[in-house]
Amino acid sequence: MAAKLAAAVYVTDPDTNETVILQAGTSPEARLAALVTNPAAWEDGKLPDTAPAEPTPTGDDAGTEPAARKTAARKPARGRTAAAEGTSGQ
Repeated sequence: MAAKLAAAVYVTDPDTNETVILQAGTSPEARLAALVTNPAAWEDGKLPDTAPAEPTPTGDDAGTEPAARKTAARKPARGRTAAAEGTSGQ
């Protein structure tokens, strides 16, 4: 038996990016039910057993590792340099 909503819930459909109203007393699709995380919204007070789906890699992302984290460039040392002294560094 599918879980039923106890109250109307507004969610944003991840596929269409549109607001969807899930009416009380209905059993929404698993992909939309996974977006309703408040136990009070469900008739039995428990979240349904719908695990959020992992995004499947497609195109260039398939089989590649995540990109390395980019860090900011280091600041130059605060000491004097040959250019600041006006010498050739000898």
